[in-house]
Amino acid sequence: MASTPSVPLLKDELDIVIPTIRNLDFLEMWRPFFEKYHLIIVQDGDPTKVIKVPECFDYELHNRNDINRILGPKASCISFKDSACRCFGYMVSKKKYIYTIDDDCFVAKDPTGKDINALEQHIKNLLSPSSPFFFNTLYDPYREGADFVRGYPFSLREGVPTAVSHGLWLNIPDYDAPTQLVKPLERNTRYVDAVMTIPKGTLFPMCGMNLAFNREIIGPAMYFGLMGDGQPIGRYDDMWAGWCIKVICDHLGLGVKTGLPYIWHSKASNPFVNLKKEYKGIYWQEELIPFFQSATLPKDCTTVQKCYIELSKQVKAKLGKVDDYFIKLADAMVTWIEAWDELNPSAEKSTELPNGAAAAAAAAAAK
Repeated sequence: MASTPSVPLLKDELDIVIPTIRNLDFLEMWRPFFEKYHLIIVQDGDPTKVIKVPECFDYELHNRNDINRILGPKASCISFKDSACRCFGYMVSKKKYIYTIDDDCFVAKDPTGKDINALEQHIKNLLSPSSPFFFNTLYDPYREGADFVRGYPFSLREGVPTAVSHGLWLNIPDYDAPTQLVKPLERNTRYVDAVMTIPKGTLFPMCGMNLAFNREIIGPAMYFGLMGDGQPIGRYDDMWAGWCIKVICDHLGLGVKTGLPYIWHSKASNPFVNLKKEYKGIYWQEELIPFFQSATLPKDCTTVQKCYIELSKQVKAKLGKVDDYFIKLADAMVTWIEAWDELNPSAEKSTELPNGAAAAAAAAAAK
């Protein structure tokens, strides 16, 4: 007799977003885990190309023509010829949760040889609280078999809502081009059975290939920027979003988790092509990261949209001095929020700070 799953499937509350330029044969491997969910496929590149999707999957597919039709002039904020286009799927979804995965990511196995249901673990992460204000040395205290260790403040044990679940990868690591060139044969074989909350005030390099988030409480900040065709930079789309969401989550008293689940990243991208995309970012990030580390948001920024618009102003004022690209990006951030609110007219209310998070944020700010 099949056992009843202990974790809610959320099948009517979660969309899976996949950016692609090719047929989605990889979905066959994921069928046992994905077939009950709705897929939003964002087709990059040539919109006349026919993308084949395996039978019996419930999906909608949007190509560049659809993006232009739905957003009109505001389509300028959606990247072209870059996986950053996936954020269009976040915008058109009407579900509470999003899971996004790349089409070169396969089902991984745990150390016992069992297939890992990555989506189920992400759901576990999102449905349990985070603990960003005080680090627990047993990592996630809400996992079965763990708890808060001696000395952990009781006033913080309730935790805060989890906005983002950042998963990892076996096989091909998510390295930048210089590291790829130095270590072309390196593979990640270490399976670390841990989930942890990234502490308040700590940034991280977010990877979009195995990522889930609560769209209702952080969705408007999940903008993957201007990358790819016509832009001076690529492969920084997910990291830009990660820096933005972390500053906003810290301000609003929300949590970001990283660790489990793992997927199997099947192929390495070309390091020479990657270097052409990344080289300005590698140079710029030495100024970008201090900017985000020192960024603060005023107390009247009580919604994600207000936070994001405020952040865009700071990007324009401070990073615009680094390169004119950031002036263009700051404008695109505003366009993104306008487009989001047009397609999600109730979003302004739904992204108000939750009561529990508000109390936690106020307590953190007071310290």
